[in-house]
Amino acid sequence: MIKTRQLGKKYRLKRSEEIWALRDIDLEIGAGEALGIIGENGSGKSTLLKLLSRVTWPTEGEIELYGRVGALLEVGTGFHGDLTGRENIFLSGAILGMHRKEVKRHFDEIVSFADVEAFLDIPVKKYSSGMFLRLAFSVMAHLDSEILIIDEILGVGDHAFQEKCLAKMQAIADEGRTVIFVTHEHEKIRRLCTRVLLLKDGLLIADGEPEQLCKAALHGVEV
Repeated sequence: MIKTRQLGKKYRLKRSEEIWALRDIDLEIGAGEALGIIGENGSGKSTLLKLLSRVTWPTEGEIELYGRVGALLEVGTGFHGDLTGRENIFLSGAILGMHRKEVKRHFDEIVSFADVEAFLDIPVKKYSSGMFLRLAFSVMAHLDSEILIIDEILGVGDHAFQEKCLAKMQAIADEGRTVIFVTHEHEKIRRLCTRVLLLKDGLLIADGEPEQLCKAALHGVEV
């Protein structure tokens, strides 16, 4: 469960110039929801995910989060380049507040899903971007977070892995966990999400059914 009240984030561009990246966001997101967030570049999508992931803090308003949050906001988020894939799996679990035994319980499925068995003991700075993505997504998807947040990242992987990720995200939502997904690929939003938020200029302008809001965003229709 996630609740926000009058959530806003302001950035200072110059000494006397400020910009609101997000303003007046009131949300309630329930367990088991697969929520898509759409909007043009600069609409506030990534800022909202950073706030929900606690990567940054709001300028105004409140956020209530109930449960662990696993967030994949860019390739390699949370990974240490000099550590091996194996070591980074345990590091990611520790960041989520998990005990080593909990991580070990999921270790084999993480490695199998990511298909990186042959590279586990190599520093991840030597991984390709695709390998980074596979392992990072697998870690976030298989460790015990109640809320999974994904930002525009699936475009890095090949088509087969993207499909695998979408299926896993659907399974996570079916388990009663919350999935929050940002992408410009509206077809993926339609397939995965049961609810969509449409942002524009830092404001939430619509909250509703995926098909309708994806069409509105595509054609620039007011909703």
